[in-house]
Amino acid sequence: MEQTAINKRGWAENRVGRSAKLRQMLKDRLLYLMLAPGLLYFLIFKYVPMWGLLIAFQNYQPVRGFLESDWAGLTHFAAFFRDEHFWMLFRNTFVLALYNLLFFFPLPIVLALLLNEVRIEGYKRFIQTLIYIPHFVSWVVIVGIFYIFFTTEGGLVNEIIARLGFEKINFLLSGDWFRTMITSQVIWKEAGWGTIIFLAALSGVDTQLYEASRIDGANRLRQIWHITLPAIRSTIVILLILRLGHFLDTGFEQIFLMLNAMNREVGEVFDTYVYTIGLTQGQFSFSTAVGLFKSLVGLVLVVTANYLAKKFGEEGVY
Repeated sequence: MEQTAINKRGWAENRVGRSAKLRQMLKDRLLYLMLAPGLLYFLIFKYVPMWGLLIAFQNYQPVRGFLESDWAGLTHFAAFFRDEHFWMLFRNTFVLALYNLLFFFPLPIVLALLLNEVRIEGYKRFIQTLIYIPHFVSWVVIVGIFYIFFTTEGGLVNEIIARLGFEKINFLLSGDWFRTMITSQVIWKEAGWGTIIFLAALSGVDTQLYEASRIDGANRLRQIWHITLPAIRSTIVILLILRLGHFLDTGFEQIFLMLNAMNREVGEVFDTYVYTIGLTQGQFSFSTAVGLFKSLVGLVLVVTANYLAKKFGEEGVY
């Protein structure tokens, strides 16, 4: 009898709790309505296409579709790991990703710190606008500009090198310069745009901390090291974790436009290989297996980085 009363009381409390949540949702219905377009975007373009991952485990034939194609299990993954190009692709993708992580990722932080120290608002906004603009320029235009500047026939950079008495350098066909060119393009295009999140984080730093540090005799560098950087450390860690999730996503369009017969040995990456195998040769199952492998590597990196972040006292992503 007593147990029955407890169960009824628990059921009543749960019902009251659900009613309260429903009333709160109805009260915030406009907020949920604003959230709907973002949810629909991820549902339609991120989650629904995951159904297509099935073909990585099939001998997919477009005529027969997903449900009627023959199952192949892990055959395509095994074939990919045995492929003579696997280690070349892995090396090229890993090195380019490492270049981006080492040289590109810290740069928006440095730029945000420098912009945060500018006290003239008009000058600050002008610089922000100037460094944001390349983000809105397509990779086709970016690569075209680099071709104009670095070509051996009339390129500005090579003309300057020749005027200084040195031999012209074939930047565009050289495998030695390929990774430097790719990383430089990424920095030019995205470094300024990447400062937005860090500037937003910096705007939340308590100004009284700076005033107290000035009273204690701390200069600008000391303030940055002991106040600014610790204040945005959690933001840096979260963005680093998210960045690792896309570690092997070196970008298709940019690299495809820069590739040629002379630099393919150091420039061919997973993204361009998937395009070549999947679209030009029609090996849909094999190319999907390659893409899934790349995504799984990113997942492992995110989970590992998040675990280590929490281990060292940071919040992490989840």
